Amino acid sequence: AHLAALVLARGGSKGIPLKNIKLLAGVPLIGWVLRAASDAGVFHSIWVSTDHDEIEKVAKQFGAQVHRRSPEVSQDSSTSLEAIKEFLNHHHEVDIIGNIQATSPCLHPSDLIKVADLIQKEGFDSVFSVVRRHQFRWSEVKKGENKMTEPQNLNPAKRCRRQDWPGELYENGSFYFAKRHLIEKGYLQGGKMAYYEMRAEHSVDIDIDIDWPIAEQRVLSFGYFGKEPLKEVKLLVCSIDGCLTNGRIYVTEDQKEMVSYDYRDMVGIDLLRKKGIQVRLISERDCSKTLSAMQLGCIAKVSATNKLEVLENWQKDMGLSWKEVAYLGNEESDVECLKNAGMSGVPADACAVAQKAAGYICKSNGGCGAVREFAEHIFLLLEKVNSARKQ
Repeated sequence: AHLAALVLARGGSKGIPLKNIKLLAGVPLIGWVLRAASDAGVFHSIWVSTDHDEIEKVAKQFGAQVHRRSPEVSQDSSTSLEAIKEFLNHHHEVDIIGNIQATSPCLHPSDLIKVADLIQKEGFDSVFSVVRRHQFRWSEVKKGENKMTEPQNLNPAKRCRRQDWPGELYENGSFYFAKRHLIEKGYLQGGKMAYYEMRAEHSVDIDIDIDWPIAEQRVLSFGYFGKEPLKEVKLLVCSIDGCLTNGRIYVTEDQKEMVSYDYRDMVGIDLLRKKGIQVRLISERDCSKTLSAMQLGCIAKVSATNKLEVLENWQKDMGLSWKEVAYLGNEESDVECLKNAGMSGVPADACAVAQKAAGYICKSNGGCGAVREFAEHIFLLLEKVNSARKQ
């Protein structure tokens, strides 16, 4: 049976414009669930249904196929079921749909693997995600009604402690798996049904957690970052032109070159050193005089025709694994370095191929605080590494 992952990502959003591709902890929101779906290894195909060019572009960057949905199912009033039905009408090879919500960035591949087993091996027709909550419910009293509220799931005279009460299961909207015959009848849940209980810390819904910084902290703590476990970064290599500087070169009348840099980036480099992370710089052009004027005190390689070769030599000389190396680049010449480094980033104005290869896209442009921002991202992930060690 062909099991397809389908992420619905309409361009319109009443709350946050283009929310589905807004950067969350340096990754487009939709990228978190696409990465989890890909690494689960249980889907025969992975699709994004969208009506927007930019969402299509990001979806393809993360390896998904794109179904361009029609205007009829792209309205504010359109339902998920309508969009899924339209997708199935165009893809007759699909037998089972795993509808994954783009707004659930803490989804892990292990959850999807277990759900696929429920559908494919245990014969369930539909499986949906739930989370356990320990919340006491009371009946609603509308304004003007002369009534008392009533307890719904507790006895006020014998309130139990949280640890003595199993709680209740609530849909969390993370995913809905269903067989084709159910969806064609107009159901996402039906037939032989099962729920899948997700861990509370993985049950993050951006539609609810509208406060983006809080959601970012949740993702950094509980999100899925890839198959390989994170390691402590020991070396950051930064491309000079376009990352440490804005890439512009000013030439005076007497033919002298000048570049500008952001003091925040100098602070970022200093903070990395204080954390025991070595910082090295690299450039395709000879900018020795510029580096000398900056007085950064970093080992640097200029006139580097092959950046990956330089990076490999540094990595071997320091006895580091790739997972212990971070790289900040912005050009096509940085792509292989970005792909190999355990932690990779690009400024917001990096070229498209570099953005596609990077694990983190800064909000700041090159020469405008991107190094400092990437340093802060490294520190946050190091906290995650240290937390995992303690556990």
